[in-house]
Amino acid sequence: MTSFQLPTGAPGARILAFGHYQPSNVVTNDDLAKTVETNDEWIQSRVGIKQRRIAGPEESVVDMAVQAGGKALAASGLSPEDIDLVIVATCTQEAQIPNASASVADRLGIVAPGAYDVNAACAGFCYALSSAADAVRAGSARNVLVVGSEKLSQWVDWTDRSTCIIFADGAGAAVVSGSDDAAIGPVVWGSAGNQADRIFIKDRTGFLYQEGQAVFRWATTALHPIAKEACERAGVAPSDLAAFIPHQANLRIVEAIARKLKAENAIVADDIVNAGNTSAASIPLALSRMIERGDVPSGAPALLIGFGAGMTYAAQVVRIP
Repeated sequence: MTSFQLPTGAPGARILAFGHYQPSNVVTNDDLAKTVETNDEWIQSRVGIKQRRIAGPEESVVDMAVQAGGKALAASGLSPEDIDLVIVATCTQEAQIPNASASVADRLGIVAPGAYDVNAACAGFCYALSSAADAVRAGSARNVLVVGSEKLSQWVDWTDRSTCIIFADGAGAAVVSGSDDAAIGPVVWGSAGNQADRIFIKDRTGFLYQEGQAVFRWATTALHPIAKEACERAGVAPSDLAAFIPHQANLRIVEAIARKLKAENAIVADDIVNAGNTSAASIPLALSRMIERGDVPSGAPALLIGFGAGMTYAAQVVRIP
């Protein structure tokens, strides 16, 4: 029997550039205190957030993805014609059909790419990034646009102080291409489906529900071994990391994982303070802003770990573009 011919991919994959977008509407803790029983001290002591960005009614998941994706594409030096796969990580589309990725590609002038959405909730960007790297190495794609975009504000009950203080809107994107060297490390991913009822939306008319304390306990006990394993698989010691970018779920969770990881030389992303929890957008948004500010050097190793509803998680070490 004759074997099928298979494409030859690149030896490795790398991130060429990042881009991000945040809505202009800033909602402070004091703003929320006008509509729900809360205050700035209470919110900061529990989740570490001072303010968040909320999209207007005219801004969609696709709109924000286009903004972030366009910036990443421009920074990469590639043209729309160079992109042959678009992956959008999101769990907050207004409707499930059509998907976000094909619309994002069309609006960016990317003609006839492969296009699909990934829903792994707050771990979505890391899942999509790994899928993009695998596609490049397998020869299924040459260059991939990966976007995390979320409009959580439309799935939040703004009278529920346990959720409305946390979630926000935004988008982050990266362009992945082939490389002679591996600059996106092996993914360590998994799920704890027996705890899927900790974060959920009951039906299409419902709001996001979260058991905050249960999620906190799970995240602060289960995830640092995953982060360490991602470093081990990439051959990078935690002490060699220049940056640690965990999903921006809660500042106390971020700090707890960072302490247990013992990456003493790494800058730890704390984008949640001023951006809130933007689910699949939080990691690329935070890292893009760190790069823009000049906080992290090009070529240095950074550890990403996403985690959230499902409960899904994924981690990998990447080199900063």
